[in-house]
Amino acid sequence: MHQFHCPVVDSKGKTARELMNIAAKEASEGRVRKMNLIWLEAAGCSGNIISLLDAKYHDLLFFLSNVVDMRYSNSLMAAEGHKAYQQFLDTLKTEFILVVEGAVATKAEGRYNIIARDGERPVTSMEAVKLAGSAAKYIVTAGVCSSYGGVSAASPNPSGSVSVPDFLQREVIRIPGCPGHPEWIMGTIAHLVYLGRPETDDEGKPLMFYGITIHDRCSRRSYFDKGIFAEKLGDKECMFKLGCRGPITRTDCPVREWNHNVNWPVEDNTPCIGCARRGFPDGMEPFVRY
Repeated sequence: MHQFHCPVVDSKGKTARELMNIAAKEASEGRVRKMNLIWLEAAGCSGNIISLLDAKYHDLLFFLSNVVDMRYSNSLMAAEGHKAYQQFLDTLKTEFILVVEGAVATKAEGRYNIIARDGERPVTSMEAVKLAGSAAKYIVTAGVCSSYGGVSAASPNPSGSVSVPDFLQREVIRIPGCPGHPEWIMGTIAHLVYLGRPETDDEGKPLMFYGITIHDRCSRRSYFDKGIFAEKLGDKECMFKLGCRGPITRTDCPVREWNHNVNWPVEDNTPCIGCARRGFPDGMEPFVRY
């Protein structure tokens, strides 16, 4: 008899929190050392680094103490100016994970987004992503802009922004979302450090977080199955006919929830807008329709 294969169920022993617990145990017993990490904020809103700061189970301090040594971050590192950029260059000579949030602006030689100066010469995020991307052991794209272009590459795209995979032409692990959930980001990185590359779909998204659709686990699914649909925002029934993109968006938002696992858009009477999908936002608009 054919058995249904559910990648989320298969990965239930490797969820974000359990991965972080493995990380702490491995680090404390000295079996695996922490890996260096470069976090570059390219052409975006910095929403993913803010999302990371909002992590609770486990928090950012735990992540930095037990999983990675964050050697460079536009927002979080203590060093400034030339010292910060030199630390970035020094890390390129080590084994490290590169995390990029925001798309890569390519117009005007990338000068839409300058992250440092090398003497008097401005260093663009385009240059930094190219340098780090050629040397990194793993590349993780945090958020929909770095993963697929997202808002940064939305029409008319005056900065010529493109996704990191399109820019580097290298295999990456995509963590899309606007922003990415902190547990998706930290869980994936913990897996890379202590267990290697996680199982992914054909777009490079980890199946443990992106294995099934929002629609599959939505709290309003029973209304859909019975053909009962909301007519306006605030109605308790299924919001599919109001433009909800849950049936075509693969994330575990309904069971993981946001803001310390308190709530998520549909529970707050807002249709899913497909922010973790290729083509967001242009291909997902209008976000609400009647």
